[in-house]
Amino acid sequence: MASNSKQSLHMNPGQGETSYAQNSVIQKTAQERMKTLIEEAMTGLYNTATSSSPLHQKELVIADLGCSSGPNALTLVSAAVDAVVVHRRHCAGVQQLPPPELCVFLNDLPDNDFNTVAKSLAALKQSARPAAMVTAGMIPGSFYDRLFPRASLHLVCSANSLHWLSTVPEELSSGAHLNKGNIYVGKTTPPAVVRLFRKKFREDLSLFLALRAQELVSGGRMVLTFLGRKSAEMLSHGDVGSMWELLAQALAILVQKGRVKGRDLTAFNLPFYAPSVEEVTELVEESGLFDVDHTGVFESTWDPHDDSAAGDDDEVADCARSAENVAYCSIRAVVEPLIAGHFGEGIVDELFEVYGTVVAEHLSKGRAMYPVIDVSLKLKGRLSSRIQHSDSRTL
Repeated sequence: MASNSKQSLHMNPGQGETSYAQNSVIQKTAQERMKTLIEEAMTGLYNTATSSSPLHQKELVIADLGCSSGPNALTLVSAAVDAVVVHRRHCAGVQQLPPPELCVFLNDLPDNDFNTVAKSLAALKQSARPAAMVTAGMIPGSFYDRLFPRASLHLVCSANSLHWLSTVPEELSSGAHLNKGNIYVGKTTPPAVVRLFRKKFREDLSLFLALRAQELVSGGRMVLTFLGRKSAEMLSHGDVGSMWELLAQALAILVQKGRVKGRDLTAFNLPFYAPSVEEVTELVEESGLFDVDHTGVFESTWDPHDDSAAGDDDEVADCARSAENVAYCSIRAVVEPLIAGHFGEGIVDELFEVYGTVVAEHLSKGRAMYPVIDVSLKLKGRLSSRIQHSDSRTL
């Protein structure tokens, strides 16, 4: 599975009932919270550009890494475009200049449903006129590789993506270590396997920072969100790790029914890691490449349609309905390609029916929330030698 995880790791395509496009409400919540950080970053970038040279002589380039597809694909870049248009409207003396030129790029893995993204980009370009001149493009590829020319980007955004690893830790995919009965970090996961997941995340995020430091202009910004943890504890009731632990339990039930082979479950691990804020800030500081402008944690309910989650009542009114929402809106649309690629498409419907039952029992103990980390970073002054040699894979 690890050898093709980059190809398999994409959201359910199309517009069908189980597609990501129809089941991405929960991701929209995180993106909405990013808008303020994006507005602040774009205001700073706009002011820097206009103070150094007229805006019509210098375009701003924005990239969303891990854009996926569906209604959320353009949320972040649209927020960046809107921020420039609104800020420019309130700046004295610039109305006489030509409209600002903004270039936006959307990136995801090659198997992403870019057809719907292309249509959305065309609409964005049209809607921005005449307030801004927007050019747009799509960049297929992994954000754990170089994607853009050196010093070409002003703003990088990434929402709900960097908790996905480049691959499953090699020692797990090779069978050198086993995570029997689990697909991520569960209560029975050996400490050595926990360390493997943590090590892989550290390697991947360090690489991501080094790559983006090459691609950003000096003083360029990044606004990122991760599914994460509020503390050093890897598992607690309701966090995202518990989501995967329950999915492992559903797979184990299919093993008991003879629908899934036990060895296939043992061989399956998610290329995933939910970090703590401390882990993220520590890695940023260790890189020496970025200043941390902001870090924060907010919680989102497992059930994206649970409107009562903001209240004080911890009880779930309809566990069965909420569990169905979790199974289909929060999980299936995201991991079905990975599940089908490893176990075969024939078990998918049955698996998520069983998963819904398991989740309903979990929710009977109380409402489940998971933490989301948001981070705003600013690239330090051009540290050319350090950036160039930070990782041989970046060249």
